[in-house]
Amino acid sequence: MPETTITLGDTEVKRIGMGSNRLENTPQNGEFVRAAVAAGLTHIDTAYLYTSGESEATIGSALDLPRPGLVVATKGGYREGEGKPDVLRGQIEESLRRLETGVIDLYYLHRVHPDTPLEESMAVIAEFRDAGKIRHVGISEVGIDQIERARAVVPIAAVQNRYNLAERQHDEVIDHCTAQGIVFVPYFPLRGQDASAVTEIAGRRGKTATQIALAWLLHRSPAVLPIPGTLSLGHLRENMAVLEIELTDAELDSLGPR
Repeated sequence: MPETTITLGDTEVKRIGMGSNRLENTPQNGEFVRAAVAAGLTHIDTAYLYTSGESEATIGSALDLPRPGLVVATKGGYREGEGKPDVLRGQIEESLRRLETGVIDLYYLHRVHPDTPLEESMAVIAEFRDAGKIRHVGISEVGIDQIERARAVVPIAAVQNRYNLAERQHDEVIDHCTAQGIVFVPYFPLRGQDASAVTEIAGRRGKTATQIALAWLLHRSPAVLPIPGTLSLGHLRENMAVLEIELTDAELDSLGPR
């Protein structure tokens, strides 16, 4: 049975988090965020650019941050030029304002771009960490060499790359993160859930294809922490129920190489 919790930064969280890239700042969504945390959600992932800033603002207005036992992660520097020091500083400050907090639990460099050495961007994030405004640091959509370059500047708690049943190009990155004690956060974790092997397992077990796709990720490595997005409390509970699913070796083999 895979572990059901993982240490993210210095906080023990459940191994199913929630993405919030569709979260708009409405009273209903604010209530949803509060209900999700009350239902046991311990990790929320957002970003400076999600819904033009409304995702961060919704989370900030709904919750009193920082909150013990909850890790809220955000990201900046997604577009070309936004990793430059002055631009990134501005985005971090704006994320702090939107989240209505004095400290961000986990902050990722959202993308590495050729126009700015990643060391320059990471140095800015390290400044905020040293100032106590960021607790832990991550980096997104990177290879092993880039992870190690980033670690030479500041400790890296998490790596967020695109990874799922259908897209396994970061297998070596997952193995590296596992060996180095870095949490691997797969985004777009549900691609491949329509594969025949997935639907067969789901039907036989009375589960959804989404649940089987997430369960496979949890079995892939103890370092993996998926963040499926949802705006529904029912779907959130369905996702979190994956922590109770143990796939057999035969089922794992049917889903492809491990």
